[in-house]
Amino acid sequence: MPDANSLSGKIALITGASAGIGWATALAFAEKGAHVVVTARREQRLRELCDLIGAAGGKAAFLAGDGADEATAQNCVALAVKQFGRLDILINNAGAGNYKNLVDTSVEEYDALMDSNMKSSFLFTRHAAPVMIEQKRGEILFISSVAGLQGYAGEAVYCASKFAQIGFAQALDGELRKFGIKVGTICPGGVKTEFAVGKGRTEEGVKASYMMEPCEIADAIVFACMQPRNARILQMTVRHMGEPGR
Repeated sequence: MPDANSLSGKIALITGASAGIGWATALAFAEKGAHVVVTARREQRLRELCDLIGAAGGKAAFLAGDGADEATAQNCVALAVKQFGRLDILINNAGAGNYKNLVDTSVEEYDALMDSNMKSSFLFTRHAAPVMIEQKRGEILFISSVAGLQGYAGEAVYCASKFAQIGFAQALDGELRKFGIKVGTICPGGVKTEFAVGKGRTEEGVKASYMMEPCEIADAIVFACMQPRNARILQMTVRHMGEPGR
């Protein structure tokens, strides 16, 4: 088994890896010597990501699919075990945003946000946990949001999905810790990605903002996953320096 405070040789499954935080995290893990399995809906983007990792001497595999589909979660976990022998880390990063007032939000939009943000987290964790329980070790991180810590007007459903991730993670920390499994959440502020563009954000607004780069969140995720065996990070908030002073 790899050292607890090193990523070298560890096997990590990262959801929502076709862009943004997931893409940057896969590259950061590979740079630290981890072998990665990446998933998202865009197959060509996943192929490009794995080619980048392979060209740099790393090992990566991908499986394209909808994270809210149980078969995708099952098959990704199975791929990690078949190709690399185990699963050490799960990064539940898949997610979507849609910033709307409650009275403008349809039931279909509610379902889409909950599926992308919470149902995918449940499914991948549900199928990764038995592997980690058998191994007697593992780490599960949920990429939530500052919107999972505080409600914001115009983001009620998005906030609900992110609060749900945090409650889910807190419960699982108590449930899985006896098996040597660490569970925690990373709660970023704004990040410069395609996230929610056209659904409350614009490309121009994102580019002109003080928001963080995806690699900065990836660094926080790497840090959380490199803690000593007896230490765990339950919750980490990462915010940019451009916020107004109090």
